[in-house]
Amino acid sequence: MTELRTETDSIDKTEAPTDRMSSAEAQRSLQHFTIDRDLLEAKVPRIVIVGGGFAGLAAAHALRHSDAELVLIDRRNHHIFQPLLYQVATAVLSPSEIAAPIRQLEATQRNVTVLLAEVTGIDIASHTIEASSPGVGVRKIGFDYLVIATGMRPSYFGHDEFARYAPALKNLNDAETIRAKILGAFERAATTEDEGERVRQMTFVLVGAGPTGVELAASLAQMVKVTLRGNFRRIDPAKASIILLDAGKRVLPTFAESLSRKVAEHLDKLGVTVLPGVKVETVDEQGVIAGGNRIPSATVLWTAGVMASPIPKMLGSKTDRAGRALVDPFLKVVDAPGVFVVGDAASVMQDEYPVPGVAQAAIQEGRYVGRLIAKELKGQKVKRPFRYFDKGNMAVVGKNYAVLQRGWLRTSGFLTWLVWAFVHVLSLPQLQNRLRVQRQWLWSYFTGQRSSRLIPEPP
Repeated sequence: MTELRTETDSIDKTEAPTDRMSSAEAQRSLQHFTIDRDLLEAKVPRIVIVGGGFAGLAAAHALRHSDAELVLIDRRNHHIFQPLLYQVATAVLSPSEIAAPIRQLEATQRNVTVLLAEVTGIDIASHTIEASSPGVGVRKIGFDYLVIATGMRPSYFGHDEFARYAPALKNLNDAETIRAKILGAFERAATTEDEGERVRQMTFVLVGAGPTGVELAASLAQMVKVTLRGNFRRIDPAKASIILLDAGKRVLPTFAESLSRKVAEHLDKLGVTVLPGVKVETVDEQGVIAGGNRIPSATVLWTAGVMASPIPKMLGSKTDRAGRALVDPFLKVVDAPGVFVVGDAASVMQDEYPVPGVAQAAIQEGRYVGRLIAKELKGQKVKRPFRYFDKGNMAVVGKNYAVLQRGWLRTSGFLTWLVWAFVHVLSLPQLQNRLRVQRQWLWSYFTGQRSSRLIPEPP
């Protein structure tokens, strides 16, 4: 703006009668300046993306060549590769190995601005959102397009009081809390003189037998039998009890029954007690009451149930029972022009079934919306609605064993485990993450040791 004011001053001076410039030349100079100023102040469309997860980053990447201003807002400064969170919780990997700074986008994509803030309000009528930044306060941000990609949060099915005693696994803080609870339980078991308390400290209850519960239970079983072997003189970690509860009839309910049965058998070989058809009634500091029976435990982990973040409800549109926004086949919010919801925050139907809330679906939805907006900015119409391409679902069950389901294809065992490892290494956000995880996996595979067995010091 300083240069503009200076140029204006010089032009004003030349408007006076002078031998150096005719009135016609002065008029042309003024016209030239006006055009330049209009170009500088020309408004480019602003696209606000809320959420730096799989869907949000995919949308931003799809818009990398568009002539628009992108503002990516997240309350965290990092993107998490959530499929490997359970390995941070069980000390296989450290947090930095599965996370990458979102701000790196500003170095690689010139039309992106990253903002560390939490969205506290959305006004569809005025096309503005309210975002609260730490130490700065609330600010209003206008948008031409809005993409909500805020993902999911844990659901305790109306019993939020359980969260105090049973942490879920959705972010790095959760993973580090669970890791500290697991390792701390063994330290207390080795210290106490009370045999009953020792048994309670060495009993681990996981509520929810979906992929997260199965993977966490199997990794924990591997830890107590291999990693911690010989680390304690007064206790034998291999004698720890690992109990996996679920109100459903079987583990991995979204997989085929044949694979579910194989997984249950493999968990049994690892020493995990699977109790299907058991509903948790109470969780407190002494353990859980499930199916009418008290299970004393110092470590209860919640791996059951998710619900959408509160952001979709701010749109004022219809939501499903899990709080996800009901969107049309183009992932648009009905009666809200320019507003899209993608990933786990969206509920979209395909062939009379909802698109699953998995990472690959979030990536495909984010990419689709990014490309749709890019075409609309060019004046093109998108006629083909979103179509989810199922690449298959996988779950790993400890060392050397995984299951894969894709359509009619159903495999399990060591080769499937190798495929799982290859796919997950390639899917990590940055090259340094891939190299670190690959190196740590090789070390753990051959030695049984884990790199991040740390209990944070209390403040």
